[in-house]
Amino acid sequence: MHTNLKRVWLLLGVIAVASAALVLAVPAISAHKAGPNIVIWTDANRAPAVTKIANTWAAANGATVQVVAKDFGSIQTSLGTVSANAAPDVVLAAHDWTGGLAANGLVVPLFPSAAIKKQFPQYTLDSFSYGTAVKKLYGIPVQVENIGLIVNTSLAPVPKTWAQVESTALKFKKKNNLAFGLCVQQGSGGDAYHMYPFFSGLGGYVFGTNRAGNLNPTDVGVANKNFMHNSYLIDKWNKEGLINSKTDYSTCDSAFTKKQTPYWITGPWAVGDIQKAGISFKVTQLPKIVYPSVPFLGVNGMMVTKYAATHNVDAAAKDLVVNYFSTPSAQTQLAAAGGRAPANLKAKSPDPVLAQFGAASKGGVPMPNIPQMGSVWSDLGQAWVRSTKGSGAMPAARSFKGASIAIGYKIRASK
Repeated sequence: MHTNLKRVWLLLGVIAVASAALVLAVPAISAHKAGPNIVIWTDANRAPAVTKIANTWAAANGATVQVVAKDFGSIQTSLGTVSANAAPDVVLAAHDWTGGLAANGLVVPLFPSAAIKKQFPQYTLDSFSYGTAVKKLYGIPVQVENIGLIVNTSLAPVPKTWAQVESTALKFKKKNNLAFGLCVQQGSGGDAYHMYPFFSGLGGYVFGTNRAGNLNPTDVGVANKNFMHNSYLIDKWNKEGLINSKTDYSTCDSAFTKKQTPYWITGPWAVGDIQKAGISFKVTQLPKIVYPSVPFLGVNGMMVTKYAATHNVDAAAKDLVVNYFSTPSAQTQLAAAGGRAPANLKAKSPDPVLAQFGAASKGGVPMPNIPQMGSVWSDLGQAWVRSTKGSGAMPAARSFKGASIAIGYKIRASK
C-alpha cells in the first residue's frame, strides 16, 4: 500500500477511536446532575433574611435557592395563576390563606416530628391546619402578629378600664379639635381586622365551631344575640365621635406622632414612626368593654407548593421548610428582620416592643382560615363604616344584621 494511503487510513482510525471515546463520554457527563434549586416567594421586607436563612441550608445540602420578592398580598392570588415553569416551590404565607390554597390543591401537607411540634403554641399549628373531615398541617409557623393599644405615656397612663380609655380619648378630641377620639383605622373600604377588638369586646364572633372543633361556616356570629344586645354602644360612640370611620392609617400616624392623642390601635409596623417622633410609649391590650377586647391573631408561615413536585424538588423543599425554617435559629433571624415575633417558643425576639405586642395578644382569636372567610371581610368592615361615619350613620343593630344576612347569602352561594 502506498505510504500516503497508509497515513490516510491511520488518520481515519485515530479519528474513529476519538469519536467513539467522545460518544461514550457524553452519557457520563449527562448523568451528573446539579443539586436541587428551590424557588421561594416572599415579601420584599423579609427577602434578605429569607435569602440568608435558605442559603445556609442550601450550602449544607448541595442545593441552590432563588428568592423572589413579591407584594405580600399578591402571593396568594398569583399562586393560582402562575405558569408551572415560573411557579415557586415554597412561599411565605399568611395562615388565613390556608383553607383556600389547600382546597384548590396549591399547597401540600407537611408532617413535622412531634419534637418540632412541641416548639410551637398549638394555636399557630391549628392556624395552618385545614380539612373538612381530617385536618392536615399545610404550613410551618414562623412569625406571629397582632395589634394592640399603643399609649403615649407622656400624655396619659396605661388605662386599666374601658371607661378610662373613653374619657381620656374624648378629652383629647375636644382639646385638639379632632374628628375622632380613638385612633383606629377604617377608611371608606372598612377594616374588620383593626376593628376586631371592639367587635370581640361587644360579644361578636365570625364563625362558631362544630362538635369536632372545626370552624363552622353555617354559624356566623356577626349579629349574634350578645353582640346585638350591646350594639347600642356603637351608636353611642358614633354620636360622641369616639370612633369615626373616615379615620385612616395616615390620619392616625399624624395625630399620634404630633402628640394630639394618647391612643392608637395598630400593630408593630407603626412603631418606627413613633420612635422617630421621640414618643415614650407602651403597648397593651384594649381593656375589656363588655367582654375581653381581644385582637385577631395573624400567623405567617412557610408552605410547600404543588409545583415543588412538578420541579422534582419536593423532598428538598419539605426538608427546608419542615426541618430548617422551623428552628429557633432561623426564626430568631427572621424576627430581627420582619418586625414580628417568632412563632417558635425557643426563638428569641431581639425587640422588647414585640414582647409587649405578644402580651397584648392574650386570648386572641386566630383569623379564620377556611375559604368562607373571604365572604366576611368586606361586609363586616362595611358594617362598621356605616355605623361609625358620624352624621347620617346607620343604627348599628341594623347595619350588622344586614352584614350578617349578606355574608350568609355569599357563603351559601359559594357552595
